[in-house]
Amino acid sequence: FFAANLDMDFLPACLLAIAATAAFGVVLDLLAWKPMRSSGASRTAIMILSIGLSIAIRNGLIIFFQPDALRFPLPVSQDLDINGILVTSFQIAVVLIAFAAMLLVHSLLSRTALGKSMRALADNPNLARISGIDVDRVIRYTWAVSMGLAALAGIMFGSITHLNPNMGWSIILPMFAAAILGGIGNAYGAMAGGMIIGITQELSTAILPAEYKIAVSFLIMIAVLLFRPRGLMGGS
Repeated sequence: FFAANLDMDFLPACLLAIAATAAFGVVLDLLAWKPMRSSGASRTAIMILSIGLSIAIRNGLIIFFQPDALRFPLPVSQDLDINGILVTSFQIAVVLIAFAAMLLVHSLLSRTALGKSMRALADNPNLARISGIDVDRVIRYTWAVSMGLAALAGIMFGSITHLNPNMGWSIILPMFAAAILGGIGNAYGAMAGGMIIGITQELSTAILPAEYKIAVSFLIMIAVLLFRPRGLMGGS
């Protein structure tokens, strides 16, 4: 939208989209999730609200932008032959950006006061509150970071496929499997799970039809959970 309708260059449009999505996450927390937390709503109720909001937002995007598939105004990508495997320059860029984003998340969680507060809150919310951590502030920042990363992921995914309001639903099940595989609530586990699921899904197309990629992701998840019920990094 920013690139097409506001005549912005691709990179500034991406940065503006990430910032706008992060701000939207903060607004949603203030208007929806914070009132539910204050009322003592269960995590299940908050999850149901989140699913409802996602459906409403998706349909709002369909009304506003139309359901037609669009593409980023990018130059034609060059194919590269790496040991007999053809990849595009955009695909290589996506992998590099993903690794850079994971390094930034690691630095945030391990080297900043905000990141340490996020980890403390995820481990024990009540203890974090008693120790003086501003829980609502940390949650708002968490939503901002999460939504910003989601926007970045959408941009990267759209750069190698196409854009439409339903594009996220095609990868939500593998994302869910990756989070469970790595260990719910563990950022590093989600990173590892995402890499395992993503690589295995693509390699599976050498022997299976592409339609079975999602089934492959859940088979991997089930196989790991049989031996590690809490996931790869879910703790003991």
